[in-house]
Amino acid sequence: MKSNQLVMGNEQNDIYSKAVRAGKRTYFFDIKSTKGNDLYITLTESKKTFGEEGEENYQKHKIFLYKEDFEKFREGLDDVLKKIEELKSN
Repeated sequence: MKSNQLVMGNEQNDIYSKAVRAGKRTYFFDIKSTKGNDLYITLTESKKTFGEEGEENYQKHKIFLYKEDFEKFREGLDDVLKKIEELKSN
């Protein structure tokens, strides 16, 4: 995977954004804030597709990750990444 430059958000609740280009997909990791100034993360997968007449479209799938779930999410991600490394080495 290749990542591009970091970009600061323009919208009021956008704090930080990182786009990662990976083949036909781009993943966006965005830090946002609620009206109460709590931080949360959105993870977006964007994939370019083409319609019947050749027009470009983007399919997007978004996950919202709230602060109370950050640690559990990290633990789960770390666990599966370690398992992938184990499986690759066997």
